[in-house]
Amino acid sequence: MTDLARIIDHTLLRPDAVRDDIERLCDQAAEYGFAAVCVNPCWVAPCTRRLGDGPVKVCVVVGFPLGAHLSEIKALEARRAVEQGAREVDVVAHLGALKMGNDRVVEDDLRAVVGAAGSRAMIKVILETGLLERDEIVMGARLAEKAGAAFVKTSTGFAAGATPEAVALLRATVGMRLGVKASGGIRTRGQALAMIRAGASRIGTSAGVQIMSEAVRATEADA
Repeated sequence: MTDLARIIDHTLLRPDAVRDDIERLCDQAAEYGFAAVCVNPCWVAPCTRRLGDGPVKVCVVVGFPLGAHLSEIKALEARRAVEQGAREVDVVAHLGALKMGNDRVVEDDLRAVVGAAGSRAMIKVILETGLLERDEIVMGARLAEKAGAAFVKTSTGFAAGATPEAVALLRATVGMRLGVKASGGIRTRGQALAMIRAGASRIGTSAGVQIMSEAVRATEADA
């Protein structure tokens, strides 16, 4: 049960989130021992203050949710977030360029973010797999690896969600060299475990507390 909590990114990306929501997110993450809180850039500094020097990291989304920002803007978002305490950056790839086969544009866009974060933060690349063909997913994952990312990620949660099939394809493409984050529509323990079986090493969800409550009930039932 603890192992499951340690791979969950406790996520709140609603545009109408307020400070009380963000503080509750941080407190829940600390209580359950989640890997990180995942928030929009404006909430990085408050999360950093709330979580202090504890083990829960602050993860920020960049170029979110479309991936269509200019590269220099993505890089600036990442740099400022890292300066404010973010230790993980989930950046949306340039999906239009990926679908057009403009590999250099995709790679350079991601390299700009990796360079901006430097050694202070780990980069996860969101590929929005539900909008891509199989070969585009594979190429996106390869370009993310070439650019220096540490993870590939299925989805923003604002378009099509994660599937075990997409997770398995990402894992087959990057092997054990990179992490694979499943995110988008994961709201139950069963869904989370299915993603893990498919190869996910991190789960992004806004339902972390619900998932852990289900895990507790399952442990009690097995006792």
